[in-house]
Amino acid sequence: MSADIEAEGRNKACCASCGTAEVNDIKLKDCSACHLARYCSIKRQRDHRPQHKKECKKRAAELRDEILFKQPESNHLGDCPICCLPLSNDPKNSAMMGCCCKVICEGCSNANLIREVKEKLDHNCPFCRHPAPESEEEYERNLMKRVEANDPTAMRQLGGIRRNEGDYDVAVEYWTKAAELGNADAHYDLSLLFEKGEGVVKDKKRKVHHLEQAAIAGHAFARHNLGCEEFRNGKYERSMKHFIIAANLGYDKSLE
Repeated sequence: MSADIEAEGRNKACCASCGTAEVNDIKLKDCSACHLARYCSIKRQRDHRPQHKKECKKRAAELRDEILFKQPESNHLGDCPICCLPLSNDPKNSAMMGCCCKVICEGCSNANLIREVKEKLDHNCPFCRHPAPESEEEYERNLMKRVEANDPTAMRQLGGIRRNEGDYDVAVEYWTKAAELGNADAHYDLSLLFEKGEGVVKDKKRKVHHLEQAAIAGHAFARHNLGCEEFRNGKYERSMKHFIIAANLGYDKSLE
């Protein structure tokens, strides 16, 4: 159909392909990629695809960039669940508890340790008070309990253990599931695998996809890597946007 009918479809709730109005039992559905055009059937959408494809791809890219370049309120780790202060990007300044999979800042962890030493108490998790594991086997059993409860943080951690053991297939399985559940660290870990080709086939497209998903969630390292990727591709304005967002998240290397 003509561009006039497509414009009418947007403005008057008509099918962009055939001009059918949304009345009575006729329901129109948006193009899921761009949300510009509406259609009365899948067939009409397919018929209209050649005319709509160029504009659709352009608008879909614009919508994606709106999400990608939005400044997150905080990094992907959020706040310490005990003191409620923002967690550092540096993993050395926090610790993940194997029992409850909460990430605790170094200050709260040390304060709990000092209290236990002064009061001669057994070492427990500073958040859930579960006794500290006495062996690596007990630590992994605790993690597995959290995995069975669909905890993405536990899946990501257990995937890291399997990767260090050289079992990439299981590592990718855990990280993929954790990423599907929204874990930014798992997305970042997968991006590194696809970049280096460790346990998987090198895939630049999938690497960038996982970097973007992690960056959207507030992962400063992933955001910086995206900036480097865009810089290598000669897209300096996009690169600068990524570096500014990463710097605002506290990643000082992006200022260099």
